[in-house]
Amino acid sequence: MKKLVLAYSGGLDTSYCAVSLSKAGYEVHAVSVNTGGFTAEEIQNIEKNAYKMGVSTYKNIDAIASYYEKVIKYLIFGNVLKNNSYPLSVSAERIIQAIEIIEYAKSIDAKYIAHGSTGAGNDQVRFDMIFQTLAPEIEIITPIRDNKLSRQEEIDYLKSYKIDMPWDKAKYSINKGLWGTSVGGEETLTSEKSLPESAYPSQLENKGETQVKLTFLKGEFVVFNGVKNSPEKNIELLNNLASSYAIGRDIHVGDTIVGIKGRVGFEAAAALITIKAHHLLEKHTLTKWQLQHKEYLSNFYGMHLHEGQYLDPVLRNMEAFFESSQENVSGDVMVTLKPYHFTLNGIVSDHDLMNAKFGSYGEMNKGWTAAEAKGFIKIIGNQNKIYHQVNSES
Repeated sequence: MKKLVLAYSGGLDTSYCAVSLSKAGYEVHAVSVNTGGFTAEEIQNIEKNAYKMGVSTYKNIDAIASYYEKVIKYLIFGNVLKNNSYPLSVSAERIIQAIEIIEYAKSIDAKYIAHGSTGAGNDQVRFDMIFQTLAPEIEIITPIRDNKLSRQEEIDYLKSYKIDMPWDKAKYSINKGLWGTSVGGEETLTSEKSLPESAYPSQLENKGETQVKLTFLKGEFVVFNGVKNSPEKNIELLNNLASSYAIGRDIHVGDTIVGIKGRVGFEAAAALITIKAHHLLEKHTLTKWQLQHKEYLSNFYGMHLHEGQYLDPVLRNMEAFFESSQENVSGDVMVTLKPYHFTLNGIVSDHDLMNAKFGSYGEMNKGWTAAEAKGFIKIIGNQNKIYHQVNSES
């Protein structure tokens, strides 16, 4: 039989792929890549359902640590928010999933690899680009895209083989991961509707306020509320707490890789809090030129990552810059969690450039005289003065 690796999530599209490819004579090896958001019980259910679809083997790859180390770390270093709102929750994890899946396909000498992307989304680009770059000899098969299948056609096909799971009851498409959860539904297919409260996986449970402390060491989130853990574990712990306040909800509107506009709801409590806390610490510990150049590089980094360009060496160049910039980004950030939002209270850092011995903004100067200030202002204003005198109407 023809050995094939299927990127398998357990949803409708990949279930259709598993059944149809098995019926077509392929030896289907289903692979899920855990980039966070799954419980052990959920993983067991995915595996059980995979075998119902006729796969030969099922494998779940734990890539949470790799996901943090290769991608999330740099999204934090760069304070990356696409269109100033979206922390790239799904697009970031697709890169790691594609890399892990293609490496597994090569390890078992599979000649084919498949995924359940449609022809109208971003994931088809991300998966295909990674697959064909790392293993151009492996043929890519995409039944949903190639056959232009509707959701109802997939459901009818599975029912014809007595696989009757509650596909049509899932009104919203949910994609959970360490760096956030995307939520798609009929509301996000239009421009005017918002998602209802019930659409979000995390509901409001805490109605008071809680103060938390995030500790960073060279830009990495290493301690949460005084307890040291790996950064990915701290992100998980923060998310468990903050999501109970229904923090981090929004709808992202952006340009897809294939040129159409798209909307997707998301909740990313830990991602948004971590990025904003990290950025606040940077405002205190980096120079204004470091902050300025980081800002436009972060925008480029996020766009390239979103569009599946992770393997381009320019991203390694940007990551090297980000890494270098974090040398003094260490300290504590105090945050208050409240229903539906959070407040950044302040920071404590040995590298805080807001050091009172040099002066207090708007209050007093200790490092220069009044005469020196007047001379500085006169010199810095020279170019404007010359321009307006040369080009005055008179």
